[in-house]
Formats: sequence, structure tokens, C-alpha cells
Amino acid sequence: MTTPDDASIPDQASRRAVAATLLLCLAASQAAILVLTPVLPALASDLEVSTATAGQLRTVSGLSAGVTALFAGLLASRVGLRELLGVGLAALVVSSAISAVAPDFVVIALAQLGVGMGVGLSYTAAIAAVADWTTPGDRSKVLAVALLGPPIAWIVGMPLAGFVGEASWRFAWIAAPLAFSLVAFAVLARRPSTPPARTQADFRAVLAYPGVVRWSTGELFAYSAWAGTLVFIGALFVESYGLSSGETGLVLGAGALVLIPGNLLFRRWVDDHGRALLVALALGAAVTVAVLGAFRVSTWFSLAVFSVLAFLAGGRTLAGAATGLDLAPELVLGVTGIRTAALQLGYFLGAAVGGLALAAGGYRALGLALSALFVGATVPHLLPGAARNPRPQLP
Repeated sequence: MTTPDDASIPDQASRRAVAATLLLCLAASQAAILVLTPVLPALASDLEVSTATAGQLRTVSGLSAGVTALFAGLLASRVGLRELLGVGLAALVVSSAISAVAPDFVVIALAQLGVGMGVGLSYTAAIAAVADWTTPGDRSKVLAVALLGPPIAWIVGMPLAGFVGEASWRFAWIAAPLAFSLVAFAVLARRPSTPPARTQADFRAVLAYPGVVRWSTGELFAYSAWAGTLVFIGALFVESYGLSSGETGLVLGAGALVLIPGNLLFRRWVDDHGRALLVALALGAAVTVAVLGAFRVSTWFSLAVFSVLAFLAGGRTLAGAATGLDLAPELVLGVTGIRTAALQLGYFLGAAVGGLALAAGGYRALGLALSALFVGATVPHLLPGAARNPRPQLP
């Protein structure tokens, strides 16, 4: 006789396999985003540009990823999510290789267009697959595990990129995004092909759904603030405390450890209190990032403040993703495409605003500018009316 526990074993194994696959895909995507952080000053020096100018490489890839993500939904009825993920990972492999051998700033900037396309496709499809490859009852659990991919990329990839970057910033591209993408591609290849969606997820149709514009606006502001932090946090440690790229990678990897408990801790409240979390965590991050820029007392103090910020960002990322998956379930690739666009265009806006603030007033001005963006992220969720559609009731 089969007991209930026995019957649940295949489902549990399937859920774990899906979560592990998507975790690796998101880790590869994040590795392509973070690789510049510990080696940005070295890259700028080698290619004879300023740190602020080199930071705009994330502006290029962010813009490319955002545009790609917006139009990814048009492929929903033609290409399965597995295939879309595979194309995204392949783009990351090729573009990372080009970045590693780029002879000048122009070539590496062009390579970032391909990096952005890979990030836009892989991130969008991975989050959409959470809803498509799981049952509604498992969604929050799988989402929480899958979203551990980006912090794991930080914890492993950041120190790795920093240490190999001691020899050359070019090696960081090989050790982080290229290697991560190859591993994710190999695991993804073991999954069966998935059919296309029945409905084409045109982003204009998705934006017409109640709550989507409000939610995506909040995501854009929040990601702009967090992305601006990630782009320049490595330079803050290097220029404020004289750390090497290897030491910077180790410090930032340690700080990113708290992204994991931040993600897992808030999972229990995200379904019932998503709106409150989106507001409270963004306000907490606004205060924290202002302190990070204004008070650079010691390496340990800045690491502690960055860790608090990462903890809050981990919880807010989960809350934002879970909210989005409930807004238009039948057009999930379009919704996740808009979220990825908000994330990557956030890098565009965060790098641009952060670069201007840094050039004008140093790290104190940078912290205040990013704080203002976090505050802006709370406004859409404080306006009257529901910020999300009600969760459908399970039979």
C-alpha cells in the first residue's frame, strides 16, 4: 500500500530538481552582473577610463537586458521556457568570452550588449518557470530556493572573481559568468523540452492588467537603488580602505551571505503581507544605504552596514517576485519579463544616477541618491487601492 508520504516523494524530487535547475540559471545570470564589481577599478585603469565611466558598462548591459526582457513575452507562444533559458545561457557564454579578450573599452562595451541579452532571457525565463513548472502550492517554496541563485553567485563568484582578478580582470570573466553559465547549461540540458505557452505575452497586454504598472514601477525604483549599490560598492571598499580586488571580493562575498537568511526568513510572510514587506523593507534599505555612503569608519563597519542592506534586499526581492507571479498567471512570461526589465533598467538608472552622484559629491552623495530611489519604491505601494490581485483559491 502506498502511504501519503510515499506518494509525495516523486513530487518532492521533481520540485527539488526544478528548484536546483532554476537556482543555477539565476546564479549564472547574476554572475554576469556582478563580475565587474571587484575588478572595476583595475579594468578602468587598464583600459584608461575613469571608474565612473567603467561603471557604465553595467548601464549598457542593463539597457540591453531590459529591452530583451520586455520583448521576451512575444516568444511565449513560439519557444518553450527550457529552450529560451538555453539561448540565454549560450549568449552569456559567448559574450563573457568576448569580454575576457576585449582589446579596448569599445569592444567590451559592445560585448555587454550580448551579456544583457543573455541576462534578460535567462532571468525572465527562470522566474516564469517557477510558475510554469510547479503547482500553485509549491510555488513559494520553489521561488525561495531559486532566488538563492543570485546570493550564491555573490558568495562564490564574488571572491572567485576578485582573487583571479588579482592576476587580471580578464580572468574574472572566465571564472565567474562563463563557468557558471556552462554548468547551468549542462544541468538544463537534462530537462525535457517544454511546449510553448498558449498565449503570447505581449508586454502591452500585460501592463493593462490591474496592479502591474504600479508593481513594476516600485520594482524599477527599488532595483535602481540596489543596482547602483552593487555597481559601486566594490569601488567604495577599494578607494575608501585601500583593499585589493581579492580582498574586496572576499568582503563582498561575506556580506552577501545574509541575502540567504533574508530570502528564507521572509518567505513565511510574503503571501499574506507582501505589500507591507515591500514598503517596510524599502524604507529600511533607504536608511541603511545612506549610512553606508556617509559613514566610512572602517572596513568592518562598512561590511556590517552592507550586510544589513543585503539582508533587507534579499527579503524585498522575494516579496517583489512573489507579488508579480500573482498578477497575471496566464501571461507569466510577460510579467516576469517586465520584472526583469525593471531589474536591468534599474542597473541602467542606478549606474547613471550613482555615477553622477559619485562624480558630483563622492560616496556621501551616492548614498543619498540611492536612498531617494529606495524611498521612491515605496510610493506605488502606499497609494490607495490594492497593490496586487488576490491569490487564487486552491481547490
